[in-house]
Amino acid sequence: MQQSHVGTRMPASGIATCRSVAVCAARAGVRLLVAAWVWGAAGAPAVTVEPPDTPQAAAPLDGRDGRPLALERFRPEPMLRVEAHDVRRAKFPVVDVHVHPRYRLRHSPELLDAYVAEMDRQNIAVCVSLDGRLGDELAEHLRYLEKYRDRFVVFANLDWQGSGADDDPATWACNQPEFARRMVAALQDARRAGVVGLKLFKDFGLRYRNPDGSLLRIDDPRWDPIWEACGRLGLVVLIHTADPAAFFQPIDERNERWEELRRHPDWSFYGPQWPKREELLAARNRVIQRHPQTTFIGAHVANNPEDLATVARWLDTYPNLHVEIAARIGELGRQPYTARRFFVQYQDRIMFGTDGPRAAERLHLHWRFLETWDEYFPYAETPFPPQGFWRIYGLGLPDEVLRKVYYENACRIIPGVREKWEAYCRRAQP
Repeated sequence: MQQSHVGTRMPASGIATCRSVAVCAARAGVRLLVAAWVWGAAGAPAVTVEPPDTPQAAAPLDGRDGRPLALERFRPEPMLRVEAHDVRRAKFPVVDVHVHPRYRLRHSPELLDAYVAEMDRQNIAVCVSLDGRLGDELAEHLRYLEKYRDRFVVFANLDWQGSGADDDPATWACNQPEFARRMVAALQDARRAGVVGLKLFKDFGLRYRNPDGSLLRIDDPRWDPIWEACGRLGLVVLIHTADPAAFFQPIDERNERWEELRRHPDWSFYGPQWPKREELLAARNRVIQRHPQTTFIGAHVANNPEDLATVARWLDTYPNLHVEIAARIGELGRQPYTARRFFVQYQDRIMFGTDGPRAAERLHLHWRFLETWDEYFPYAETPFPPQGFWRIYGLGLPDEVLRKVYYENACRIIPGVREKWEAYCRRAQP
């Protein structure tokens, strides 16, 4: 059968259908070839339709005029009209136990000046820098903070890799003889220099490896001398283990943080190459249990704010465990009844943190979350939610609980904080 060409006469309905198909395919950036157009049951001639070489521009996925809406363009404006409070300053002088001046301020003196001025405006008395490192880098960090030594205390960090090659874990410091002994000696020097704690980043359990390429185990007995030394030296251990639960789930339509993980696919720990989140948290807990004389702080609500009942069981089981709330008011504030009961019940074990330095607008939301009964407000100042498509509710904490979370617990648990907090209060008095 001879094939007809584009100019072949067709019924009007067929022409309209072909044009519709052609336009849809052209918008998708695909060259269309429609064959075997059937005019009737008796085998009418087929038609080949080719669109113009320049496809039409795709319609914006803006949700307007009946168009679909792209997830990243979703900006719902709540129609609720409820009581709201713009809290610009913490009710009581605050100790922020989780800040990163080395990374966020890049050791800039000008940025440090600006941040301390913001601390004054926000009523933040003392910050805990978790960026001390060890050796010469610790000395450098202490010099950077010297101008405001009465406003900061410093935690050290272990260097698991050292000068080893990225692609050869056998050369890493943690896999050399006497690593734990050398770290203990370095921590002793750090304590003499004024360091008051040790911060463990999430790479411990998720990046650092043994010579055979397997990930270091958090509860490996090789590290026990380090945890024991921290208890003996009076160094508090603030440990970040694992990450949000959604980061260990498939990045699919059921993942509540799909949008965030699409922007940051390297934040995903889903797959057989990664340990299970529950395994990491259990290994951390075994370390806490084995070292009852060492004080541990579980970063980010022990990295399990999605399940406060489990965190409560941990606090009941391990009296040397405490938690801080840095970068988790988004999780806590969407479960206000459960979170408020948790704060009241464990008021002696919870500390304030921001994962800052943070902008003033983000700090205002922290004060609003803890101090007011406000409903359905953002947990971040950015126009797009950084961690999930939801808003939060205030906890309206009583003053006696608020004082403990804001400063009393940190003053009791972290060496050197109380003296600096009291000095700030004396200066701040009219």
